Amino acid sequence: MRQVFDHLLVTTEGQGLYALTDRVASWVAAQGIAAGLLTVYLHHTSASLLIQENADPDVLRDLDDFFRRIVPEDVRHYRHTQEGPDDMPAHIRAALTTTHLSIPVARGRPDLGRWQGIFLFEHRTRAHERRITLHLLGE
Repeated sequence: MRQVFDHLLVTTEGQGLYALTDRVASWVAAQGIAAGLLTVYLHHTSASLLIQENADPDVLRDLDDFFRRIVPEDVRHYRHTQEGPDDMPAHIRAALTTTHLSIPVARGRPDLGRWQGIFLFEHRTRAHERRITLHLLGE
């Protein structure tokens, strides 16, 4: 049994979903582990990770629009506002999603479904650099 750690840095340009599948799959393939478990962990509280459809970009736009509707950026709703009107909504959106994923690895690659992709969901309006830890355990 082997385990490997690494980090990805993802620069966002503001709110939206950013595809990570190719970067993560390339890293997994380079590790030489045929079967195991991959953990993808985000080190932030105002962004999140998702496994979501990777075929129709309207799915991603609809998700982003939905979260903007259910968690509005209106400072009248929140006490935590010193970092701007998008800060507390970003924390709530992250709480409604997740900051880590567990993905099986089979045949040396993440065992995702045909239409599934890995995404960073940026909840802040301005650009950020997000740090993600990759941990692969297997043989």
